[in-house]
Amino acid sequence: MKQATETLMRLPAVMEATGYGRSSIYSLIKQKKFPDPVSLAGGGAVAWRKSEVQAWIDGQAGNPQTGQAERMGAKY
Repeated sequence: MKQATETLMRLPAVMEATGYGRSSIYSLIKQKKFPDPVSLAGGGAVAWRKSEVQAWIDGQAGNPQTGQAERMGAKY
């Protein structure tokens, strides 16, 4: 049986999808509030599972504590 392949997103795609900048994403990871990246073979490159990023985005839409002002402030 063939397994489905998970789509991976590199940092620029994650930034575009979330509206957050690099430092905000890594800050959220450190706080355990954003999915951890996975290491890619051949060096220090990382990527995120698209399904996990999408689940996080979907969760933010239903989170009353994460307002637009907070998101915009975290972006910079």
